[in-house]
Amino acid sequence: MRRLLPHSRGGRVALGVVAAVVALNALGFALEELDPPPTGPPSSSYATQPLGVQAWARVLEDTGRSVRRVREAPAERAPDPRQALFVLDPGVLEPGDVEALVRFVERGGRLVAGGRGSEGLAGALAGAQRSGGTAPREVRVLAPVAELAGVQEVVTAGEAAWTAAGRAVPALGDGAGEALLVVADRGEGRAALLADASPLQNRLLARADNAALGLGLAGEPGRPVAFLESVHGFTPTSGLAALPGRWLAALIGLGLAALVWVGAHVRRLGPAEQPDPTVVPPRGAYVAALARTLRRTRDPHAAVAPVRHAARRTVARRAALGPQPDDGEVEAAGRRLGLAAEEAAAVAGRGPGGEEGALAAGRALATLSLTGTMTNERSTA
Repeated sequence: MRRLLPHSRGGRVALGVVAAVVALNALGFALEELDPPPTGPPSSSYATQPLGVQAWARVLEDTGRSVRRVREAPAERAPDPRQALFVLDPGVLEPGDVEALVRFVERGGRLVAGGRGSEGLAGALAGAQRSGGTAPREVRVLAPVAELAGVQEVVTAGEAAWTAAGRAVPALGDGAGEALLVVADRGEGRAALLADASPLQNRLLARADNAALGLGLAGEPGRPVAFLESVHGFTPTSGLAALPGRWLAALIGLGLAALVWVGAHVRRLGPAEQPDPTVVPPRGAYVAALARTLRRTRDPHAAVAPVRHAARRTVARRAALGPQPDDGEVEAAGRRLGLAAEEAAAVAGRGPGGEEGALAAGRALATLSLTGTMTNERSTA
């Protein structure tokens, strides 16, 4: 049985280097999955970096709420109006998605939206207008709405504010015309609009009453919560990508263990086999086999005649003997071309008959073919 490892030392070294690189990459991937660095887009419930909201999502889970992530765009799959849907820092919302979210609220859904890219949605729901740049960093309660139960003061990053509430009610602000939170009823549902999502982000959630604000925005305790992650570039997954990271790390570990097992047992598969050299059968053996074949025929003289005639024509052509040379001329020319006496006689038709004559004629033709090939190679070179 052939070995799985390369035969050459260089090949084995190269294979070992490749295996080491793969093992190190897999180990690094597994360590990152077990202790991942802070990553993720701003205001994503997957993000562990300071601008993410994963801590808020965990607080909601710890209080007994059902929390899920939605990767389908609202225009592709209408959100369930029984849930509270968070759409934070969406960047760019397509018109179809804005219409789907408005219908979600009208059908009884609870929408918490805000941050960069939410202006069009806020305008469609309540006519609110948002301004970027500077904004109050500490805001207080302006209206006793249900979302602000237990909230007295909220700290922000001061990134934006609502300058016009439209049909919405300012609920949090500085009291001087700029609001952080406005709420509006639409159809059977309700929308809470944040100009700045920073109070709910990992960096500020533990400040002041920000965590209480996050719980209040989710609504009544029995309502499930969903984070719209399609706006952050996440799409539905399938295959290996759908597996949790720790499952993938476990699969990689099992694969490495299998490779180690194979490497430990590979020498038991047998010694390396040398490549079989290409062996040219000796011409004598070929001629003998031809003679035995001719001997089995009923008319060996007739069978060997083509061999003798081919050798005779070759001698006549190389010695320029003319179209019909006599036997003596052919025999003499064969001797000059390097044939043995019995071979030259067999070609001329003067040698012994039977198996001995057939062998002599075959050897003569083989010798002439070999010398002709060598002459052609020298002339080509």
